[in-house]
Amino acid sequence: MEANDRTIKLYYNTEVEKLQMPEYGRNVLKMVEQMKQIPDRKKRSEQAYAIVKVMESLNPQVHQQENFMQKLWDHLYMIAGYDLDIDSPFPAPLPEVVASRPDPIPLNTRPIKARHYGRNIESILDLIAKEPEGEVKTEMIRSLAIYMRQQYLIWNKDTVADATIFQDIERLSGGKVKVPEGMELSKISSDISFSRPGINLGFGRPPRQGRPFKSKGKRK
Repeated sequence: MEANDRTIKLYYNTEVEKLQMPEYGRNVLKMVEQMKQIPDRKKRSEQAYAIVKVMESLNPQVHQQENFMQKLWDHLYMIAGYDLDIDSPFPAPLPEVVASRPDPIPLNTRPIKARHYGRNIESILDLIAKEPEGEVKTEMIRSLAIYMRQQYLIWNKDTVADATIFQDIERLSGGKVKVPEGMELSKISSDISFSRPGINLGFGRPPRQGRPFKSKGKRK
């Protein structure tokens, strides 16, 4: 079919240049391209200030960042492909700095000795091992043992002997923490129920109030 004056040409995003800053839209890109064609540097700079104002209104969440005005001017340079000759209130950003990735955060890849206790238990044991012998250290060991017993009961079974917890403390600390002889943990109340997180389907649901539930049936 031959084209005529009534033919409407549709443009899709897949047919046009990819936006460097999609949050500002393609109209801002067109404004920047037109601004770059202005021969007078002073008028070009005035137009840049106007475009930054438009960008600020289109991206209000930028106000939550420190030095947000500098961020907006950096974004203007990025939209322009860093090819911008204007009088900017801030120095032009360097492409290699913007494109650089942050240093990776080192992760602790050391395997956990006992997953049901968690990795932090080992760090706590290291701190207790450095504590001088005395009542303070004894109470620290007792508090840690009570916590470990709670974690043990959540992930393993309904009962556990104190001796098992004490053996785990000495094993996980590599023998650096010795449980004092004669130590006993407080008894667990029969009302306390240990369950895994999220295992109760009614967790966090308020109790049913009002009239009791009635099964649906035919009225007599």
